[in-house]
Amino acid sequence: MMDRPGRLGRVGSGCLVLSLLVLSSACMVGPDFTRPAAPRQEAYLRESTPAAVEAEGQVQRFVPGGEVTPDWWRFFQSAPLDALVRQAISDNMTLQAAQARLRQSQDTLMAGYGVFYPQLDARFGASRQRSTLAQQGLTNTGSIFNVLTLSGTISYTFDVFGGERRAIEGLQAQVENQTWLTQAAYLTLTANVVNTAIARAAYAAQIEATQQLIELQRQQLQSTEVQVRSGTSPYSATLSLQSLIASNEALLPALQQKVSQAEHLLATLEGVMPADARLPDIRLTGLSLPENLPVSLPSVLVRQRPDILSAEALLHQASADIGVATAAMFPSFSLTGTYGTAGSSTGSLFSSAGRFWSVGPSVDIPLFEGGRLWYGRQAAIDAYQQASANYRQVVLESFAQVADVLKALEYDAQVLQKQAEAQATAQEALRLLQANYRSGLVTYLELLVADVQLHQVNIAYLQALAQRHQDTVALFVALGGGWWNRPDAGAGGPAP
Repeated sequence: MMDRPGRLGRVGSGCLVLSLLVLSSACMVGPDFTRPAAPRQEAYLRESTPAAVEAEGQVQRFVPGGEVTPDWWRFFQSAPLDALVRQAISDNMTLQAAQARLRQSQDTLMAGYGVFYPQLDARFGASRQRSTLAQQGLTNTGSIFNVLTLSGTISYTFDVFGGERRAIEGLQAQVENQTWLTQAAYLTLTANVVNTAIARAAYAAQIEATQQLIELQRQQLQSTEVQVRSGTSPYSATLSLQSLIASNEALLPALQQKVSQAEHLLATLEGVMPADARLPDIRLTGLSLPENLPVSLPSVLVRQRPDILSAEALLHQASADIGVATAAMFPSFSLTGTYGTAGSSTGSLFSSAGRFWSVGPSVDIPLFEGGRLWYGRQAAIDAYQQASANYRQVVLESFAQVADVLKALEYDAQVLQKQAEAQATAQEALRLLQANYRSGLVTYLELLVADVQLHQVNIAYLQALAQRHQDTVALFVALGGGWWNRPDAGAGGPAP
C-alpha cells in the first residue's frame, strides 16, 4: 500500500496530459473569415454597352462574359512587341523583387508551422567556480571547483484557444496578398511595355509626318522663290515660309526627346542599361487593333483582378489578427520536460549521481495588463473595419475603371473616325491649293493656312490612333489580364 500515492500521482499526471491534449483541439476564438459576397450588378454602365465600335472600317466588338487571354498583347499581331514583353517578363527587376517577396512570405509561413511541433533543445555548459561560506555567515574557506552540465529540454505549447492557428491563418493571408501583388506587378509590367511601345511608335510617326510636311514646305519655298524673282510674289512670302519651316523643325527635337525617353523606359522595363538596349522597330501602322474585346461580368471581376484579391487577402489577415488578439486574453498552457546530467569533470559527467530531470505543465494566466490586451483586441477590430472599407473602395475604383475604359473606347472610335475624315479633307484641300497657288489663283496666305492645318490634323490623327490602342490595353488590364488562364496559375507565379 505504500506506493498507492505514487500510482495516484502518475494517474493524475496522465489525466492532466490527456486533458491538455483535448483542450489543444478546442475551437478557435475570433471570427472565421468569410469572403465578401460578389456584387449583384450585371453591368458597369447605366446605359447599355454598345455591341461594337467602328472607325476607319476597323470594328471592335465587345463580348460580354468573354474570357481574357493571358497573353492578350498578341492580339496586336506584332512579333517584335511580343518579344519585348517576354524579355521584360524574364528580366525585369521589379517583377523579380515581387517574386522574391512572395517566396519570403511562403518561407515565413513554413517557419510559422513549427509552433505546432514539440520544441527540442540541447545545452552544454562548462564553468569553473569558487564558492564562499561567508555568504552564509560562516568563516570557513571557500573551495574552487568545476561544473559541467549536459541537458536536453522538450516543450510543447497547447493551442487551446487557437491563437497560434489564427497566427498561421494570418501568415497564409500574407502569402495570398504577396501572390496577388506579384500578379499585379506582372500585369503592370506587361501593360507598361505595350503602352510605352505604342507611345514610342506614335512619337516616331509624328516625327515622320512632321518631316514630310517640312519637305513639302521646302518644295513650296522653291516655288515661292521663283515667284519672288519673277516679281509675282512679295519677298515677305519667302520669309514667312522660311519661318514656318524653322518652327516645324523646332518641333522635331521635342518629339525625338520623347522617343528617347520611351526607349530608355523600355530598356529599364527590359532589365538592361539604356546603352545596351536593342529595341525593335515597331511602327504604329504595323499594330493590328484587337477586334474581339472580352467584358467580364462584375461578379466575376472581383475574383479576377489582382488588386481586389490583394485587398481581400489583407481583409483576411485583419480577421485573423482579431483571433490572435482575442486568444492573448485567455490562459496559455504548455508542457515542458528537462533531462540532464552534471559533474565536476568529464569522467563524472555521466555518473548516475549527477543526473537530474523535471517534467510538468505550466499555465500563464493574464490577470491585469492595464488594458493592454483589451485595447489590443479593439485595435485589431478597428484594423479589420479599415481593411473592409479599403476592400470596398478598391472594388468601386475597379468598376469605375472598367466603365471609364468602355466609354473611352466608344469615344476613341468616334474621335478617330472624325480625325480620319478631317485628315482626308485637309490633304485634298492642300493638294488643290498647291495647284491653284502655282497657277496664281490663290494667295500664299491661304496655302500657308492649309499647311498648318494639315500638320495639326496629322498629329491629332496619330494621337487618336495611339489613344485607341492604349485604351484597348487599358481594358485588358482593367479586367485582370487573364492570369487565371495561364498554365502556371495554380502555382501563383507569373509565367516564365
